[in-house]
Amino acid sequence: MKFIIDNWALILLALSSGLMLAWPTIRSGGGGALTAAAAVQLINREKAVVIDVCEPAEYAAAHVGGAKNIPLAQLAQQLPAVVKNKDLPVIFTCQSGSRSGSAARIAKGLGYAKAQSLGGGLAGWRAASLPVEKG
Repeated sequence: MKFIIDNWALILLALSSGLMLAWPTIRSGGGGALTAAAAVQLINREKAVVIDVCEPAEYAAAHVGGAKNIPLAQLAQQLPAVVKNKDLPVIFTCQSGSRSGSAARIAKGLGYAKAQSLGGGLAGWRAASLPVEKG
């Protein structure tokens, strides 16, 4: 107890440093979001399927190359028909990454254990200077 009283400032500093290190994981809802580089590796090495959960108009404006469009509201009904193999990695994307996080949770509930969200969504993809498609 004497150690804690004598060193309270150091203990507080250590706790706050730990919180700052953990904050990105806490904020992203558990750290399930992929970086764009990790997503490219999954696509190339494990034949991951990319699902864009934006509305059709947003999808037509710009999307990750090769992505299939299933609006978030229709995901639970349409995903099993689009991705039949539940062992394949599935990468969900949207404009900013918020809807894709929800989509990954829905997919995991449907049995897609390798479902992940693209961190930052299409904005993160573009920030990594990766190509997008239109139409």
